[in-house]
Amino acid sequence: MFYLPALGGVACFLMETKELLKKVRQLEIRTRGVVNQVFTGEYHSVFKGRGMAFSEVREYQFGDDVRSIDWNVTARLDHPFIKVFEEERELTVMLLIDMSGSQFFGSQGQLKRDIAVELSAILAFSAMKNNDKVGAILFSDQIEKFIPPRKGRSHALRIVRELLSFEPKSSATSLKAALEYLNHVNKKRSIVFVISDFMDSGYETALHIAGKRHDLIGVALLDPREHELPKVGLITFRDAETGAQRWIDTSDKKLRSAYNTYRKTMEQARRSVFIKSKLDAIDIRLDQPYMKPLIDFFRLRERRW
Repeated sequence: MFYLPALGGVACFLMETKELLKKVRQLEIRTRGVVNQVFTGEYHSVFKGRGMAFSEVREYQFGDDVRSIDWNVTARLDHPFIKVFEEERELTVMLLIDMSGSQFFGSQGQLKRDIAVELSAILAFSAMKNNDKVGAILFSDQIEKFIPPRKGRSHALRIVRELLSFEPKSSATSLKAALEYLNHVNKKRSIVFVISDFMDSGYETALHIAGKRHDLIGVALLDPREHELPKVGLITFRDAETGAQRWIDTSDKKLRSAYNTYRKTMEQARRSVFIKSKLDAIDIRLDQPYMKPLIDFFRLRERRW
């Protein structure tokens, strides 16, 4: 008798685990076609071998690029030597995934968090298929969880499993904290995808520094309902990150105009930050299929290279 509560708890845990594994499997199947047929080729041609690793120092030969001269060795041996670099065939992909309260909003049938999980799965499985390492940083206004980069299908599935089941401790956002943590734990140059709605400020310097160290791509999740206030009369608004509530009269034309202007200013500021830092960004609208902007972006990068 005394063991029934424990047994009930175990049964509930097993049921939850079974449901979670089912969701992981469904997501793997749903994204497999994209990874196998489309995305793997784009990923491979854009990223594979972009990094360069130091190999050796050898004597300068006629025709060598003088910019490769190792001046320290040259001065010591009184003869010109150059540094030789080789392509790094193994890459590291890091996923910085926003888990703050605003990610639990969605007016188009899916939450921003749902789309973030699917995009993360596609990127993780693509890295896995190319035998690259993949890791993840889940963040709010603090580092919620760090998954060190590793290879293999089981590791990619672990990342997906964590994303599907994870419950953040905080609902606030700090992109600055996430980017600074990335620079602290990941010294090696990596491919970094920052998946967020970028509803934050004060992260510009951290983004610029991270962009210098890594090949950083912003993936902005945009819900159209957040960018234009509808005319639906008096309604209650609740801030998903602070919990604050207030009544808003959406029939007020000036208020709607002020809000829409504010949102446009925020969007322009986000784009400006990436342009100034010379970083790439992908806009994912929740009211449109996400694969087209994703693939368009990779094809654009392929042509650029």
